[in-house]
Amino acid sequence: MGYGWEMRILAIDAALARCSAGVVRGESLVASRVVEQRQGHAAVLPELLRAVLDEAGETVPGLDLIAVTVGPGSFTGVRAALSLAHGLALGGGIPVVGVTVGEALADALPHLGGRELWVAIDSRRGRVFLERPRIAGADILSLALEELPNPAGPVALAGDGSIAVAGRLAARDVNVMLTNARFPAPRHVAMVAAARHAGRLPALAAQPIYVDPPEAKLPAGGLRPAPV
Repeated sequence: MGYGWEMRILAIDAALARCSAGVVRGESLVASRVVEQRQGHAAVLPELLRAVLDEAGETVPGLDLIAVTVGPGSFTGVRAALSLAHGLALGGGIPVVGVTVGEALADALPHLGGRELWVAIDSRRGRVFLERPRIAGADILSLALEELPNPAGPVALAGDGSIAVAGRLAARDVNVMLTNARFPAPRHVAMVAAARHAGRLPALAAQPIYVDPPEAKLPAGGLRPAPV
């Protein structure tokens, strides 16, 4: 097995309106694929993974780690990526490490001049998931755009909902810097996972992050009539 930055990592992301996969060796991205995909992530991901593994000349048993985004984002996309990651890991006997969307975007933005990073994920219907990955222990919030809090100081915005949030905050005269980081990139998903696997970041279960309660609810009487 590799250690630290020399690890061979398969990175998977399907949390937002795209699917991406990549193979990272050490700190270098050696193969990657990205497909814009608002729905149907489960159908696209297997071919993406096959393509990047073939290009990198790797097999799943030869990997050291599988890194996968756990949310916040698409309920079905996150589950599709995690199901595939856990299945491959079980077959290959390798660990799976979860990474939040905000953590991956924060890794892509190391120099923000002291600004607090806010990652805004579009949850549709005028709402966003707000993650502040560099605040220890901060919760991921589900907010309507008009419910956005006022930051304590200058902020940088990332994520696919960042443009809408930037407009709202700028209208309040908040000092906002809009970055071009919209989606997690495989290399940054892998780098965060490597740091977590090495114990440099707090543990995070490789399970979906559900910010909002599920919209589907069981009927009051259950799924079938009670036995007689």
